[in-house]
Amino acid sequence: MALFPQDVLRGSLNSPVMIEVKNGETYNGVLMSCDFRMNIVLKDAVCTSRDAEHFNRIKQCTIRGNMIRNIRVPDDTVSKAVQLVAAEQASGRGRPGNFRGGRGRGRGGSGRGRGDSGFPSKPGSK
Repeated sequence: MALFPQDVLRGSLNSPVMIEVKNGETYNGVLMSCDFRMNIVLKDAVCTSRDAEHFNRIKQCTIRGNMIRNIRVPDDTVSKAVQLVAAEQASGRGRPGNFRGGRGRGRGGSGRGRGDSGFPSKPGSK
């Protein structure tokens, strides 16, 4: 069973986390939500400056996923994430192992692909 970073984040919902962003600031707060791009919403966060001299209390903040350098979660989060993924797979939700999604059928598919278009290839031939 594969465990992805988003699974670990979902396992740590409503628990305290520490997030370090690329400019050196750190945010300590309660993880309220996260999405597939790792955009994160924290509640009751404390923002610490790079030099650790300035502290700001923020009631709610959103951190963009591509700005995150490091996330620290509680120790029991990984076991929660494993249980969540196992429960999703048992109920038929989540990511099945043989899923081959996509937008189209590829080349060929329904007999309308290359060389089998249903039309004669040369004028006068059948």
